[in-house]
Amino acid sequence: MAGENIKVLLVEDNPGDVLLLQELFKEVTTVVVELMPVERLYEALNYLTNEIFDVILLDLSLPDSQGLQTFVIAHNQAKATPIIVLTGIDDETLAIRAMQEGAQDYLVKGQVTGDLLVRSMRYAIERQRADDALRDSEERFRVALKNSPIFVYNQDRDLRYTWVYNPPSGLTVEEILGKQDLDIIPVEDAQHLIAIKRGVLTTGIGTREEVSITIKNITRYYDLTIEPLRNETQEVIGVTCASIDISERQAALRERKLAEEKIREQAALLDVTTDAICVRDLNNKIIFWNKGAETLYGWQAKEAWGKNASELLYDEPSPEIEAALLQVISQGKWQGELTKLTKTDQEILVGSRWSLVYDEQGKPKSILTVDTDITEKKHLEAQLFRAQRLESIGTLASGIAHDLNNILTPILAGAQLLPLKFPDADERTRHLLEILEINARRGADLVKQVLSFARGVEGKRITLQLRHIIVEVAKILKETFPKSIEISTDVPQNLWMVSGDSTQLHQVLMNLCVNARDAMSNGGTLSISAENLLIDENYARMNLGAKEGPYIVITVSDTGVGIPTEMLDRIFEPFFTTKDVGQGTGLGLSTVLGIIKSHAGFVSVYSELGSGTSFQVYLPAVEGMETLSPEDMPPQTGHGELILVVDDEVAIQEITITSLEAHNYKILVASDGIEAIALYAKNRDTISAVLMDIMLPSLDGLTAIRTLQKINPQVRIIASSGLMSDNKLSAVAAIGVNTFLSKPYTVNELLLSLQKVLS
Repeated sequence: MAGENIKVLLVEDNPGDVLLLQELFKEVTTVVVELMPVERLYEALNYLTNEIFDVILLDLSLPDSQGLQTFVIAHNQAKATPIIVLTGIDDETLAIRAMQEGAQDYLVKGQVTGDLLVRSMRYAIERQRADDALRDSEERFRVALKNSPIFVYNQDRDLRYTWVYNPPSGLTVEEILGKQDLDIIPVEDAQHLIAIKRGVLTTGIGTREEVSITIKNITRYYDLTIEPLRNETQEVIGVTCASIDISERQAALRERKLAEEKIREQAALLDVTTDAICVRDLNNKIIFWNKGAETLYGWQAKEAWGKNASELLYDEPSPEIEAALLQVISQGKWQGELTKLTKTDQEILVGSRWSLVYDEQGKPKSILTVDTDITEKKHLEAQLFRAQRLESIGTLASGIAHDLNNILTPILAGAQLLPLKFPDADERTRHLLEILEINARRGADLVKQVLSFARGVEGKRITLQLRHIIVEVAKILKETFPKSIEISTDVPQNLWMVSGDSTQLHQVLMNLCVNARDAMSNGGTLSISAENLLIDENYARMNLGAKEGPYIVITVSDTGVGIPTEMLDRIFEPFFTTKDVGQGTGLGLSTVLGIIKSHAGFVSVYSELGSGTSFQVYLPAVEGMETLSPEDMPPQTGHGELILVVDDEVAIQEITITSLEAHNYKILVASDGIEAIALYAKNRDTISAVLMDIMLPSLDGLTAIRTLQKINPQVRIIASSGLMSDNKLSAVAAIGVNTFLSKPYTVNELLLSLQKVLS
């Protein structure tokens, strides 16, 4: 630029700095600097309105403007003019921020020469011209692609968008820049694009593919070209891509393919469907028979064509079929359930839809029948209805059991305490007390049987080997059953393990065996066998309680009188019995069902009048070694610990107080949750444990327990109830209470529970 002028607008309020710059420019001989000094920003803005300058030298600290805002205002006024910031030594940080906003350079006052000034201005002017040229080029590119469907972009080696032009509908440049494909489009689409682009990055060879991309639930199709992006040394530093929207062309192609596929599907549809489709003429002759009909009924199409449908599919004419035929002729359609025969004379239940087909003149010409096999569905429905009926009965039984438990708890505890209170009682009195305790226990056991049926008692679960239980039961049976009944067992040595309560499973086998004995009043054979079984998906679908996986199957069979078909659906109902009055409660099989359900198993029964009955008990198998149930430890007396007893039943309060005081405990009593909280808050430092009934008036036990835990997170609590559902037990466990005492409880059970929480 030698021999040329550089027109400079100097915005500087310090006269000394202005004079210094003027002197420095005079020393430069290569160019002529035409300097226009102003002291305030508004003066500079006025000049910029009317005149054009090659460069602006700008001080950021002016009388009418300070800091970065000075540059921003000047830059906005003269975007095409390069600005060099003049700064003091302490203002370098501010000057760098101005550079980030678009300044071409900055110079520190007092550290420049004339040549340095001129060189900096030349560079600034050249950079500005280069920026202007780039903007012009981009503008031409933008105009050229303004109405084009081409989406153009660059991505670095991490496949982050570094430059974007003409983004697809639904996205903006701001939403794309700096992001990766996974950030802006669905995972499946993004992974496909990433795989293609990484291939280009790895090989350095461009590619072209058709891709689909879903943006905001709208899928578009693109012709995508990907080329490697290289730097000056030809190193691949990313990819440059261009995608052309070809959705309309792709849609037309898809429509044509869909039309072709539809024709093919319609041609094969009648054979593909699993439904049995049959067309009969008005004389009931079969004129069409699809693959589904072949599969369902067993007759091949060539065997069925021309045959009378009634003779082929029904054992004998029925009023139901005649009524259906009359309705379809008069009303044009009929649907319902029918029992039909297969080629092998097997009865199946179908959901049947009949439609009258007309010819071109609108006259009836044939009947279209579509049959769906619902045999399995009806079987499962019957199981479901039976389960629902049993659940309803169980709910009623549970409510009765709860009240009985509250009644039996003080009776049972009192029967155990009275001998301790009167150790010198005569033999007759002791015998009466023993009768009282025995009958209270029988009542409690009866309630537990009801609860076993209704809710499935959880019991103590250990890993056990059923072979031992079966052997033990068989030994008892041989000693107690009539000699006319032969006992046989068949249990493999490699029988899998189960997780369960040995006492409850023992009860299950005994109940089934006693029923078998009663069915063989004149003698017979009672067989107990066990085997390993892997249940698959098909078996699980056919049995409501089954799941896929390993099971142990115990079969108890007899050669007795059998069970009538009409009674099979009721034998598991509580209190239903076929025995004479006084010979059975009707709770045996309901207890069996409740226990097995609580063990996540199920029960099936097969019986034929005069040929005997077979019960099969299915229990999930588990891995692991057999564990032994620990013997109950004898309870220890207390050491004067203070126990808070919370129960709304006065009788239970009194007997619990008596029981605990007799074993060296001190007692506080509350009748509801509110009173319990008040007593605990007052005596928290002296109360060692809390016995909390879950079902309380005013404030329930769970809420009261949570409140006590807030008062003292280390509070020791025994939860108690006469009736606990699975949900309630889960809720008790969830709040950290691991000790639960089921009503009615004995004194020993109460003392052992206290011993457990206090230790």
